[in-house]
Amino acid sequence: MAPSTDQSMPGHHAPVMATEVVEKLLHLPDGTYIDATFGRGGHSRALLSGMSATARLIGIDRDQDAHAAGVLLGQADDRFDIVRGRFSEIKVLAAQIGITAVEGVLMDIGVSSPQLDDPSRGFSFRADGPLDMRMDQSQALSAAEWLNSAERDEIAQVLREHGEERFAGRIATQIVRQRPIATTTELAEIIAAAVPPPKRRTKGQLSTKHPATKSFQAIRIFVNQERSELELGLDAAWSLLSAGGRLGIITFHSLEDRVVKQRFKQLSEPPQLPRRLPVRAIDAQPEGRLVGKAMRAGAKEVSNNPRARSAMFRVIEKLAGSDGG
Repeated sequence: MAPSTDQSMPGHHAPVMATEVVEKLLHLPDGTYIDATFGRGGHSRALLSGMSATARLIGIDRDQDAHAAGVLLGQADDRFDIVRGRFSEIKVLAAQIGITAVEGVLMDIGVSSPQLDDPSRGFSFRADGPLDMRMDQSQALSAAEWLNSAERDEIAQVLREHGEERFAGRIATQIVRQRPIATTTELAEIIAAAVPPPKRRTKGQLSTKHPATKSFQAIRIFVNQERSELELGLDAAWSLLSAGGRLGIITFHSLEDRVVKQRFKQLSEPPQLPRRLPVRAIDAQPEGRLVGKAMRAGAKEVSNNPRARSAMFRVIEKLAGSDGG
């Protein structure tokens, strides 16, 4: 089939920093690459547009709707295949289709625009819908099931750890008092009522951020185990790279970016070795090198796509001789 970069697929949305992704990640156009967070294929199409006719791109996503979109892209472009699963399982999923090493991996961390925009998925408080938040619809635990059964202290801990919510205790108390909770609107109203009004002001101005923003983020991250997925997926992707291969990760808030920044720093620095111990030069070399500095979306892109405002893109290249740690 002829290569396709059609942007009209159902559910399509603008991929964040697509130009930067192609420029920094696609250094070997004839290689094999993985888009580990396919979504609706925006980044995959951008990568395919710069890849040769003999290259190969694999998409991974645990969302059944994303997988269905990937099947359509694969029918339009025979360089592309889609696999359903978690990106923490990237090595196993790749091995299942005969891939043991790749030239590049992309991860766009967090919830996708189609997931946010569909009220039935329950990710957003901006429209009423069931309190779901599962990225994998076959997963047993939904946000409602967890919130309606968890202890107050557990809920508060999740809100603090994954949302950096300063009023986590007050919010958790009100959730427990007013459950069962079934919809996104119910939860958003409970959270808003639990946050003291004066604290919603920033430098004397009424904050434009909804008081439920951090809590919804925290609950989503917990329900989908996003923190452990990122940590496991980062290491699994690194070990799958061939020498010279590149790993690019886009994050959208400081908690995620901190994990990526620290791991990239470890990979790009020489290993800590005992003093006065004879060491071969190759053993004192870092596993990788950073490819430029962390990148943010430009003003024009942010104006056209507000979701890009908080995005951070980091890239690291695997050095020859590295075993992936």
